[in-house]
Amino acid sequence: MVGSDGGALTGATSTNLYFGPWYRQSPFFEATLRWGCQAYDIYNHMYLPAYYGELEAEYWALVNDVTLWDVAVERVVQISGPDGFALANALTCRDLTRCAVGQGKYAPVIAPDGGIINDPVLLRRDENTFWLYAMGLAHGIGLNATVSLPEAYPVQVQGPKAKDLMRDLAGEAVVGLKYYWCTDAVIAGIPVVVSRTGWTGEIGYEVFLTDPARGDELWETIMEAGGPYNIRPIAPCEARRIEAGIFNYNSDFTLDNNPFEVSGLERLVEVQDAGYAGKAALEAIREHGVVRKLVGIEAPGDPSFFEITEPRPALAGGQHVGRVTDLVWSPRLQRNIGYVWVPIELAGPGHDLEIQWKTGERTPAKTAAIPFIDPHKAVPAT
Repeated sequence: MVGSDGGALTGATSTNLYFGPWYRQSPFFEATLRWGCQAYDIYNHMYLPAYYGELEAEYWALVNDVTLWDVAVERVVQISGPDGFALANALTCRDLTRCAVGQGKYAPVIAPDGGIINDPVLLRRDENTFWLYAMGLAHGIGLNATVSLPEAYPVQVQGPKAKDLMRDLAGEAVVGLKYYWCTDAVIAGIPVVVSRTGWTGEIGYEVFLTDPARGDELWETIMEAGGPYNIRPIAPCEARRIEAGIFNYNSDFTLDNNPFEVSGLERLVEVQDAGYAGKAALEAIREHGVVRKLVGIEAPGDPSFFEITEPRPALAGGQHVGRVTDLVWSPRLQRNIGYVWVPIELAGPGHDLEIQWKTGERTPAKTAAIPFIDPHKAVPAT
């Protein structure tokens, strides 16, 4: 399936994806089919649900009730061993001495030149064991540490009724988790790891299945318990994650970008004594500044629940100045919102832009501050 491009697409606007052995199926794949998933994307060589039905209905289910997502494509990498802490701390600009056992951090993995290799959420499982939602970078720096791929497959339980549902499933201990903390739990006799994280900006949890043979059982248990809360399975919700100022690696930013160029990520480059890959480069960027920035963009136009299929040129004063990476309709804000790369002098909110489409048509837009909704992230921390 392909998305909208401001009416600029010609010919077919959708196609079929055939299932085959060349891509991996998650432990929840059969359940997603059974519950009506109609389209899949490919991510990390695995099928990722793209939508079950009307995307606006999925959005409102997330905002008003509770939803279940198959996000097992978030492949967990485990760093462990006597030097596990040293290796994990050498990968990211976050200061992991400030990360307690059981705590999580949004922890960009940094290249030697300061670029962002990936932007995983890191969970500290014990003193020297860390989980990352990304393929890890193992350096040959003489450390006694192991990088492995554990059996850990997450689903997300997201929405304002998520806390009540998780209480029913796993008890008060899980409900008491602070935002960005994790714990071991049992759901209907199934061992899991639960974290207070998610890709939404809503109250939410990620539940990591550690026995892939029980994926169907876990899914059905959550769906049955969620009945009184009007639970609905949905795909990752683009509109809600953009409202919340959450980025998508490889579409919004890549290895060519550093944290100082991405709005909100500057604060993650923490001043610390320890060395890490790319530290010298990032400290030099901190001193000299950046010439471009990824910021929000707002645009009028017809509602669309599909991301643009490719970056679109952004113009200011008739000149090409950057590119729009995402654009999607927000049902609550009643306008299209997304992200745009612009020169640093246009990085503030309210600058006039135009988006250029394949037809040559240009539509007006403005830069905007992000997050678009709940800028202090009070909702997910509730």
